[in-house]
Amino acid sequence: MIRAATVNDIAEIRAMIRELAEYERSAEQARATEEQLREALFGEHPAAFVLIAEDDETGQTVGYALWFPHFSTWTGTRGLHLEDLYVRSHARGEGHGKALLASLAAVCRQNGYERFEWWVLAWNEPTIDFYKSLGVELLDEWTVCRLSGRPLKELAAQAPADFNQAPVWQD
Repeated sequence: MIRAATVNDIAEIRAMIRELAEYERSAEQARATEEQLREALFGEHPAAFVLIAEDDETGQTVGYALWFPHFSTWTGTRGLHLEDLYVRSHARGEGHGKALLASLAAVCRQNGYERFEWWVLAWNEPTIDFYKSLGVELLDEWTVCRLSGRPLKELAAQAPADFNQAPVWQD
């Protein structure tokens, strides 16, 4: 079963985020607290949304997909960015990942989103193979860029003195 997350899922979502980070060999980077997740997912202006995968027989949470809308200047429409897709190891191969992706594709269709995009680690061949089996197009010509920590702080310090902060995006 796939369902929208509720505030009661926060602890389980955080646990799965940590499990995903461990799988991706980056456990030290998963610092989000339950309070941060509660505000980001269920606050006045949600920054992201979560679908939960539950085992049909046991009702246990076996996976999640965390996503948020983005905008394409080329299509002039919103799209869906999948930040996290995770299925617990004991439940892999049972269709939960495909059900989460299919549900997100349905969100796209229902909302008129023309693109559904996400990243995958280059070393994660089983997952890449799974995505290819669904007809996913791998955009090898693009490179992900990230600015964080000290370099972000240093570049921000170079903003023009008369810069007026733009309003924070709210949906």
